[in-house]
Amino acid sequence: MESRRGPLKSAVPSNVVSPVRRCSRTACGRPAVATLTYVYADSTAVLGPLATYAEPHCYDLCAEHSERLTAPRGWEVVRLSDASGPARPSGDDLEALANAVREAARPQERAAQAGGGSARRSDSMEVARRGHLRVLRSPDS
Repeated sequence: MESRRGPLKSAVPSNVVSPVRRCSRTACGRPAVATLTYVYADSTAVLGPLATYAEPHCYDLCAEHSERLTAPRGWEVVRLSDASGPARPSGDDLEALANAVREAARPQERAAQAGGGSARRSDSMEVARRGHLRVLRSPDS
């Protein structure tokens, strides 16, 4: 199709689909970071982390629009915290990791325990296993 200014071109090529979900607000092309869902029965707007997939009854919003979101009079806005950010390890996490590394560094000691160290074996009897994790019985039980 020709116009007086030249051939008309689409703003977005039709053969290219962006894998990034965009903000649902009109004329906003920023990447979505949050999902808005309305609960009409409770007169509530729920704004939470970006849903795992786009749904027809939900609205994806960019950071700016999610911060400026307001609800109609009489409605409540519930903002769910975004726990997807990098979590800082706690002292317990670091201690468990250090213990796992120490245990992995002593393979010959574990082999000796399995062979003849019956007194030591009874202290940490394996109760269950799931993948690389083991559940050990407490020495008290």
